[in-house]
Amino acid sequence: MKRSTLIGTVMMLSLGLLANQALAEQVHSLRGDNPLDAQSKEPKSMKWQDDRDPISRDYVQQPPLTPHKTKGYKINKNFNKCLTCHSWANYKEAGATKISQTHFSDRENNVLANIAPRRYFCDQCHVPQVNAPPLVENTFNPLQTIKRH
Repeated sequence: MKRSTLIGTVMMLSLGLLANQALAEQVHSLRGDNPLDAQSKEPKSMKWQDDRDPISRDYVQQPPLTPHKTKGYKINKNFNKCLTCHSWANYKEAGATKISQTHFSDRENNVLANIAPRRYFCDQCHVPQVNAPPLVENTFNPLQTIKRH
């Protein structure tokens, strides 16, 4: 390798490292200046909320929240525990909400006979609730047209 190419490569790497350090110094943690080990405590055990009626939504197109525990539910490419109750074939007998028709369309809006692969992993969008305080305070208010009265 030519000496000038080697020197140029070393200079570029050095500049890259300096730029990376400068960017890293600008990143601020939500923890502030507290290192992780200074805040280490026994994690608080949160209690999953008991099974209940469907939870009202706060905004248009919000995925419904899961009103029951899902710990231990197996969802993989070969099996989806949610379908034992929520599939169109089982929802009446289980007394569960049936899967929305929107879950049977692919990206090009072709109607499918089975759940679309992009909608198969329910817990990507539908989540159970725990008795935990908000992680970040906010001023969000539900949309007035769908707000509970």
